[in-house]
Amino acid sequence: MTFWLLFKRWIISHFAHLNGRILGLVVLGYGVIGWLMLHWAGETEMTQSLGRYIYYLMVTASTVGYGDYSPATEAGQWITAFWIIPGGLGLFAIVIGHVTSALVDYWRRGLQGKRSLTVKNHILVLGWNGQRTIQLIRLLQSGVHGDRPIVLCVRPEMENPLPGEVEFVRVTSFTDAEGIARAGIDSAASIIIDNPEDDITLSAALFCAHKNPSAHLLAYFQDDALSQILKQHYPHAECVPSVSVEMLAKAAVDPGSSQLHHELLSTAQGMTQYCARYPTDASATDVGTLFNQLKHEYDATLIGLDKGEGITLNPNLKTDVAPGDRVFYIAAERLPHWSAA
Repeated sequence: MTFWLLFKRWIISHFAHLNGRILGLVVLGYGVIGWLMLHWAGETEMTQSLGRYIYYLMVTASTVGYGDYSPATEAGQWITAFWIIPGGLGLFAIVIGHVTSALVDYWRRGLQGKRSLTVKNHILVLGWNGQRTIQLIRLLQSGVHGDRPIVLCVRPEMENPLPGEVEFVRVTSFTDAEGIARAGIDSAASIIIDNPEDDITLSAALFCAHKNPSAHLLAYFQDDALSQILKQHYPHAECVPSVSVEMLAKAAVDPGSSQLHHELLSTAQGMTQYCARYPTDASATDVGTLFNQLKHEYDATLIGLDKGEGITLNPNLKTDVAPGDRVFYIAAERLPHWSAA
């Protein structure tokens, strides 16, 4: 084993645990001392400019050694042999190690949900239900308009189930202000709350509605009574009830109803239900005229209208449609030039 390898290992073992500030001061001191010694030895070719000296130092310390600059005096050669090269080898390895460690730590913190996110206009999903949540995210990815980022926020000790596809934050509680802030709740466009326990869903919904009242808030409840409590405090919240029993009964009376509803909800294939704002630059019209226009131009079917007083399904053909009204329709894809509601 060579002397330089032993010296390199000794350097690393003694300086590997230096923090960034101290390591920076050590590197600066190493460079300044090296410049002073080379200048004293008369090596003007390497010390006449800062850029040339840094270049010589980096090439020599990394053992690349292009040879375009080298010490001409005997004193300069001794300084290079016993200060520039040994110190550079150790410091170069330590700096590379620190940078690599910092990058790996940054990646691991993101995978574990410990980083603060800098996202805006995103969809925030609160809760973890295993494969159900994965399916929810897949549906959001295929139906998201404008490629809005998706942030998953969970309580269980787990890592990001979809690294590279969604942002991930882990919190101790959905009412933890500091933890939820890391998920960018203040700038979220939509907040979806789906938990196995309705009481946690209710508390999270109340907290999120207080933190970001302008976001579109959706909460899934198995108990409709709790959804009514949320609606009393925040009427604009959209509560999604469990309709499994109703769907079974409907399918029993009207066979095929479950398949029809599944087709309307699926964003992966076939006709899907969408909602959009009637363009603000369009002229006022009525349901009959708009129905025919959508059918002829886009092969879309108008099924509902919301003029700000609740949704009316299958509205009368003579009902007025004003710019800004929400229009519900069935189509193979979103209507072009219509903004999502």
